[in-house]
Amino acid sequence: MGKLETNTAWLKSRLQVVRRATKHSVAKIVSDHRRDGHKIRHAGLVVGSQIDPALIANPHIRAHALEGQLFRTALADALRAHQIQCVVLSEREALAKAATLLKKSPGELQRVINEMGRTARGPWRAEQKLATIAAWFALAS
Repeated sequence: MGKLETNTAWLKSRLQVVRRATKHSVAKIVSDHRRDGHKIRHAGLVVGSQIDPALIANPHIRAHALEGQLFRTALADALRAHQIQCVVLSEREALAKAATLLKKSPGELQRVINEMGRTARGPWRAEQKLATIAAWFALAS
């Protein structure tokens, strides 16, 4: 079982790697879309949890929460650096929050999302549905 990293030099180095890779990936996506004549203005991120890792007593679970927080904040920061507005929704609250913002019932929104899947190419599982909800939420915010 892994343990929480406490060596600050190692930790700083690893954090820089994650942030640098994230910035590079976002810059490439933005560049590719600009080349194709598109501009990304909004992004929606769906995350498992937004709990404060400091509130988690179990060190193994806290390490996972810190990792999630790192990737979420690195991605949000990289998007904002390109003037892309970013919203973050938890998996559990995404449907309800989007339904409220869009002035639809959760059931109505779920039906619309399911109907979109009938014409989608490729998979249309929970993660694609959540991504669609987050995108719709980001555009409407």
